[in-house]
Amino acid sequence: MMREAYATAVGAQRLDKWLWAARFFKTRSLAAVAIAGGKVQVANQRVKPARLVRTGDRISIRKGELLWEVTVQGLSKERRPASEAVLLYEETPESRAYRAQQAQQRRPLAVQRTPGTGRPTKRDRRKLTELQGR
Repeated sequence: MMREAYATAVGAQRLDKWLWAARFFKTRSLAAVAIAGGKVQVANQRVKPARLVRTGDRISIRKGELLWEVTVQGLSKERRPASEAVLLYEETPESRAYRAQQAQQRRPLAVQRTPGTGRPTKRDRRKLTELQGR
């Protein structure tokens, strides 16, 4: 409790809680696991889930193939709707461009279905699974 009071007084928040409130992770425990695994870095340094973040801190977040480089713009004690969560950070232009480029590269790999053909049959699903290498 004392740490939370101190964090509130100095305008800071636990990293795992901020990631959860900013909707990068569905739960705080998933955020903590990602931080402990080195998937989240503050100022290009590995940190612990209890690390206090302040406005202006630069955070790198990697989830699978996706990578975000964000600057903390605000703090929130609770998880709010996505439209409000976006206000907690600002993504760098380089990060936005990199994610758009990655999406463009993955697009041709997606299996395209003809509109109006209905749900895939069992045979279609087997072919899709085989194509995807599962």
